[in-house]
Amino acid sequence: MSWTIATYNVNSVRARLHVLEPWLARVSPDVVCLQETKVQDHEFPTQPFEDAGYHVAFKGQKSYNGVAILSKSGAASVRCGFDDEGPADESRFLIAEIDGITVVNTYVPQGRDVEHEMYPYKLAWFDRLRAFFEAHYAPDQPIVWVGDINVAPTDIDIHDPKRLLGHVCFNPQVTEALHRVTDWGFVDVFRKHVPEGGHYTYYDFRAKNAIETGKGWRIDHIQATAPLADRSIRSWIDLEPRRAEKPSDHTPLLAEFSS
Repeated sequence: MSWTIATYNVNSVRARLHVLEPWLARVSPDVVCLQETKVQDHEFPTQPFEDAGYHVAFKGQKSYNGVAILSKSGAASVRCGFDDEGPADESRFLIAEIDGITVVNTYVPQGRDVEHEMYPYKLAWFDRLRAFFEAHYAPDQPIVWVGDINVAPTDIDIHDPKRLLGHVCFNPQVTEALHRVTDWGFVDVFRKHVPEGGHYTYYDFRAKNAIETGKGWRIDHIQATAPLADRSIRSWIDLEPRRAEKPSDHTPLLAEFSS
């Protein structure tokens, strides 16, 4: 037996149902974490996912952000948002206890521009997340942190590292911010199994033939604590949803673990 989790920035869950429904039928992960659902809670399309055999937890807002967790077995508990007195979390953070595993789904702020106020907010967001893990969990617990984390950690995670160095998702400052969280006790599951570059989860719509020319970024991640990472069997990127008609600009990242 095995347990599979997927993370997928859908860039509007309602606009991507035509991609999500056949994908769920084909791949059937045990847990699916969605980001950028872009829908208020009372308008979230729960029925198609329930029809596919999933329990649904979500936290959303109108037109922006939004996170959701789909799970076959359902969640023992669900919580959203930090417990500090910092800025509003903008529906970016959802946690569920599923099958004895803590699933942390995040849509980290992109940052917009290094001169924009959202950039220091992004850096502070990582610090808040590290503090949250320290306050509530321990690295010896089975925890998986996934989502659109909006950081390409190394040169092999981006198609043109020289030209794009300094971008809000690719510079030493954001890499350090990410590492402050992962150093708490996380393992990059994809990199554990796929050490070579050229594998990406995000392909900008503005880049012509982005998949065919390899113009991508690996900014979506599955990070697991050692007890869970040690049980990882494989991790992979599924490009089929990105090749679909009217796709998201992201594509799913998955990891499989032994039960």
